[in-house]
Order: sequence, then structure tokens, then C-alpha cells
Amino acid sequence: MTLLRSLSGALSLCAMAAGFICQPVRFTTQRLARPLVAILIMLLPALLVSVNADASKLKVGTLAGKVTDAVTGEPVAYVYMHFHEIQRSATSDRQGRFQINNIPAGTYTLILHRIGYTDQFQPIIVTPGHSEDLEIRMQPSVLTGDAIEIVGLHEASRGSRLVDASTAVTGLDLRRNLDATLSGTIAGKPGIAQRSMGAAPARPVIRGLGDARLLILQDGERTGDVSHTTADHAVTIDPVSAEEIEIARGPTALAYGSNAIGGVVNVVRNQIPSSRPLSAHGAASMQASSVNNGMAVSGRVQTPWRDHFVVNLDVSGRLGQDYATPVGTIENSFFQTAGSSAALTYIQPWGYSGIALSSYLSRYGIPPDSTGGHPDGVDIEMARFQVESRSEVLFRDRSISMLEMQLSYRYYNHKEFETPVIIGTEYTANTVNLTFKGHYKGPGRLDGGIIGIWTEFQDYFIFDRFNLDANSYSAALFAIQEAETGPFNLKAAVRLEANAAQPRRERVSRMIGPIRQRSFIGLASSISASYDPGNGLAIGTSYMHSFRPPSLDELFSEGPHIAAYSFELGNPDLKPERGLGLDVFLRYKTTRGRLEGAVYHNWFSNYIYTQNTGRENHLFPGLNDYQFVGADARIYGVEVSGEYQLHRNFLLDAMAGYTRGERKVTPEEALLNSGQGSVTPLPMIPPLQSSLGLTFVHHRWHTGMRMRYSTTQDRLGEFETKTDEFFLLDATVQYHTTGGGLLHTFTFKVENILDSEYYNHLSRIKELFPEPGRNFSLLYRVYF
Repeated sequence: MTLLRSLSGALSLCAMAAGFICQPVRFTTQRLARPLVAILIMLLPALLVSVNADASKLKVGTLAGKVTDAVTGEPVAYVYMHFHEIQRSATSDRQGRFQINNIPAGTYTLILHRIGYTDQFQPIIVTPGHSEDLEIRMQPSVLTGDAIEIVGLHEASRGSRLVDASTAVTGLDLRRNLDATLSGTIAGKPGIAQRSMGAAPARPVIRGLGDARLLILQDGERTGDVSHTTADHAVTIDPVSAEEIEIARGPTALAYGSNAIGGVVNVVRNQIPSSRPLSAHGAASMQASSVNNGMAVSGRVQTPWRDHFVVNLDVSGRLGQDYATPVGTIENSFFQTAGSSAALTYIQPWGYSGIALSSYLSRYGIPPDSTGGHPDGVDIEMARFQVESRSEVLFRDRSISMLEMQLSYRYYNHKEFETPVIIGTEYTANTVNLTFKGHYKGPGRLDGGIIGIWTEFQDYFIFDRFNLDANSYSAALFAIQEAETGPFNLKAAVRLEANAAQPRRERVSRMIGPIRQRSFIGLASSISASYDPGNGLAIGTSYMHSFRPPSLDELFSEGPHIAAYSFELGNPDLKPERGLGLDVFLRYKTTRGRLEGAVYHNWFSNYIYTQNTGRENHLFPGLNDYQFVGADARIYGVEVSGEYQLHRNFLLDAMAGYTRGERKVTPEEALLNSGQGSVTPLPMIPPLQSSLGLTFVHHRWHTGMRMRYSTTQDRLGEFETKTDEFFLLDATVQYHTTGGGLLHTFTFKVENILDSEYYNHLSRIKELFPEPGRNFSLLYRVYF
């Protein structure tokens, strides 16, 4: 216990020393003790199993080589590469050389990204005990979404990247769109909007689905924050440290949750390295923006140590003052964040085992609302500390070829200050996750698959005028199987998940009824198929049946949430939400362009959402009652995007996405409306959004203009307000160069050039404040 007190004090000191948080983070030692001791004990088995693996009998190989420019033949440094099928990644050094060790024998797809070059998909055959020495030639690019497939082994990899209709944001695209938040960084993609409540608290919404229906991961692990609950809660990830951002739907999503019908957003940082680099390498960046006098810095270095170890260090910080709009500055819209991580990996031919420690500290403001309970605004202080272990063990001549083990513990604390000294609401969550994934060899025509076990324990406490104190227990079994025959690719997944919500004290509440233990069990499934006849055409479909048990907040909340302008009322009788989703997609690619389109339809039984009752709470005048309810609903829509090379140096791109959401009216509503209409719009559904861009590319320069357009949203849920259409004009200039063995990238961007006044329909403060005005930003990033 003395050790725990010392650790608690040290972490508090670290929080103060970061310079971003005004007050030290306070820990409840008793609540921290058991999970921390448990994770220290549970780290040992993964290490012991790994050390005892017999490396001499394993069938592994090494991939090494050099990356060169296809036009000049010169080495290409700082190419980020990773395998599509397993967790292996590397970065080419200053001479373009790279090496990836302990790769299980088999056929893989190596994906390469580099600013200024076309993404490349290279089929690779790894043979046991053999070192492949390759020369990979990369083609300078014009099309931002273009990719080269090496066709020597085309049949082995056909369709593998289309089956889940996935998207990846990397390289030039990631730097051009880099924002202070994750949702702002990916918001330009088709079908993606962002729910917000100021500058810091923003979360992605994909095809009208967000909150708990959209999982946000970092290196394949949940973040442990409460951003999925209400709009004032921020995501504990800064995209500035991302290597890439993956957006996946379909069977792949079921490896992470039965509720991810909206998909999975995975921020890839490779915090725990899985391969030993040839030499030390890293990156550093600086970013500035005018709309809020914002600044951000980040740095990362990865280096081999001795013969078998890799050290990875990462640090970032970001701050912004109150942001400016065409109608004035929005008070209390500031934000300050600081993040850091340190990881050590032990790598052997049998696999690897690593551990990482990380922290994320944030302080940000919720703008004031003179009628909603906080005329001076609310300040939020947030902290997340994480210990994570990841191990991989390879086996020889067994049905299970590889075993992955992930173990993580996260402490999350979130305080909402209604005055400088009064905490109105405080969230504390201790979360432990344990995952085992076995990769097996498929029989007959079946490719390899994955079978796994996932568990989660969460100790959850909300302090307000009415406390919520409960534990959540979850466990799941899942399996993913892929089959490929010529141009056809089929992928299926199933996940059986059980969940128990256990309040610490069972009682009867006068506001929401009997607070008691609830248990849920359900099956989720997904199947997707694609057909790739060649000639650049691919078509496919994906189906998903989801299962989502109600969260602790949705079951047991009964208190004021002033930062969210609401008095939240849970529903202990809520049933699980079940969804059925279907989408059909088409992709066509030529040497001069690409076209992608999809239509989708999601049906829900007991769609759980927060309903604004329009009724003022009798205990807290000024706050409306928001009741968690379930309803039969559906969300459907269409999205399309494309690029076309008009000329050798000019590129035209466009995208559009439209979503509709509606639910069945209750018998009581039908009676009040005299039976007019059987459905009514769901709240918080984005309007039609589109963009049109023109880019001029010349050597190392990319210069472009973009127009964004959003239609009026007048299909409104209960007590929603209409938002008008708007046009926005943006401009971007990007430049990259090499010198002294370094790669330098510069991105200068002007957003909302005309300083237009506009409102985001998914903003909880749209009735009060517009979105940011004209903004000049500059991002400098250097790779070394």
C-alpha cells in the first residue's frame, strides 16, 4: 500500500509538472489498488510463456531490402510499411534500407506509404529460415487515393482490401487534414461527420451512427474514456502521433465489439513495436493555428537496444485559446492537452513481448449557456493513465500458428468544475481488458482465420448530487474466417458476448425505478463478399447483425449533467439494442482516376438514445430532463467519392454523403398527433454533405482549393432546431523536401476563407454559437 501511495503521489506530480493542468490529479488509492496489483501479476504469465517458446523449431523468415524511386533509382527514405495480415511494421532508413524479422512462413500483403509516392501493395512469400532481399520501386504520385498493386502474385491478394469496405488515412492525406481532434482529422471522408460541443469535445459519427455504436481504438485497444456517453466528453487520443488511421466495418469490427455496427476507428501508433528496426528513427512536428492562437508539438523516437530490445518514446502537447467566429469569440472554448508514452519490447524468433506506459492529460472548457444552468461555462479536467502489455508467440506444425495476448489497465478520471472550486460531476473508471487471439490455418480452400477471447472489467463511479456507483463485467468469444477463390472473397465473423451491470447498492429510486443487477447475453454476426473481375472493378456487399447491451449510464443515471445542459435519467428496464445492417459497394479504378460508391440500410430493434423530453427538471430549473429510451428505428443513406486526373498536373476530386434516420412513433405520440404519420425523424442526423476540390501537383508541391457544402437540415427530432445550408472555401499548400538525411514536410492551410457563419447540426451548442471562422494553420513535420 505504501508503494501505491508513492505511485499515486508521483503521478499527481507528473500531472502538475506537465504544465497543462492547473490542479493535480487526485487518485482514490483504494479503487486503484486491486486493478493495479492484478495487472502486475497478470503480466508475468505472458512473459513466461514467451520465454519458454522453442525458437529453434519455428518456421519464420526475414524480409529485408531497399526502397527506390521508380523514376530516378535513388533510395527512398522514411517509407512506412506494414503487413495487412499480421502486426509487423517498419520504416526505411536514410539509405532506403529496411528489415522485418520473425515473420511466420506464409503469403502476405506488404503495404507501403510515403508522402509524394503512390501507396503500394506488394504480395510477399516468406519461407522458413530464409531472408528475402527485395528492391521495391515506388512511383511518384498524383492521385491522392491511388495505389499500385504488384501483379506477380495478384491472385494471392485479390480483393483482400475491399471485403470490409475499409478506409485508411495515411501520409499526405493525414498531414493535410490533421486537426486538433480525431473527428476533425477524418471528417472530410464520405459519410463521416462529427458530434461536438466546443473545440475539444468532438467525436466521429459514421453514416449517422456514433456514440457506443462506433468503437474508437488505439492500436487495437479501447481507450477507457467516456466519450461515447455525452457530447461534452472528449476522446483521449491526439491524432498528431498517428502513423495512420483505419476505418473498418463488417466482419473485422467483431473482433473488437458486438456493438460496432457503425464501424471501428483505429488510430495506429505502433506504441509497442513488433519488429526491430535497423537503426534509430523518429519524427517531430510543430503546428500552429490562428483561429484560437493554437499550438501543438510532438516527438517520437524508436531505437534498437542491445540485441533483442526496442525502445519507443512518444510525447505531445497541444493548446488553444477561445476560438474566433464571424460573430465574435466564443468564451470558455479553450483546450490544453499533454500526452506521453514509453514502451519496451523484447523480440525473438518466437515472437515478441512488450510493455508500455502512457498518459493523457487534458483541460478544456464548455462554452457558457445563460439559460442552460451554467452562465459562466464549465471547465473539465481529464486524465487517463494506462499500462499495456502485448505479446505474440509463434508455434510450429500446430493448428494454432500464432497466439496474441493483450492486457491493459486504464485509470480514467474526469472532473467538471462549475466554479473554480466546485466539482459538479466527476467520473472515475478503472478498466482492465484481457484478449487472446489465436491465428489458425484454414482447412481445404479456407484461408487462415482468427479465434479469440475478450474480457473486460470496469469499476465505474460518477459523483454528482446523485451518485452512480457500479461495476461492469463483460466477456466474449469471437471467430473470423476468410475464404478466397479466384476473384471471389468471402469473410464471416461471429461474436458471442455476455455482460453484467452490477450496482454496488440495489435500491428503488423515486426518479427512475428499481436499480438492480442486469445481465445480458447476445450473438452478433457479420458476413461480407466481394467480386474482383479485374480491369479495376470491384463490387461487394456486407451484412452485420449487432448486439448492444445498455451501458451503465443508460441504465442507472439520475442526476444533473450541467456541462451537457441536461438532467440525465436512466432506465433500469432497458432491453438490449439489436441492429441489422446491409451495405452494397462498388469501386472502379483506372490509371487516371477512381470512383467509389455505397448504399446502406440499418434497422434497429430498441435503438437506445437520449430523448429530450422538453420537460424542465423540478430539482434543477434551467435543465431539461433527458431520458434514455429505446425505439424501433432505421438509418439509411448513400455515399460516393472519386478522383480524376484532368491533366498531368491537375487533379479533381469530389465526395458526397447523405443519411436519413427515423423511428417509429409510440402509441401515445400517435394519439397526440391524431394518427398522422407512423415514423418521426431521429435526432442528431447530419444533413447531406459534399465537397469538390482541385489540386495542382508539381514535383514536391501540392496546391489545392476545396469547396464544402452542407444542405439545410429540417428533418428534426424532438426539440431540435433547424440548421441552414452553408458553403465553405478552403485552400492548402503542401511541400516536402529532403536534406541532410531528413525528410521535411510543410502544410499551410486556410479554412473558411470567406469567414462564413455556419452551424454544425451535430453540435450540442448550435443554438448558441457558430463554428470557427477563418483559420490559418501551418504544420511542419520532420522525419529522421
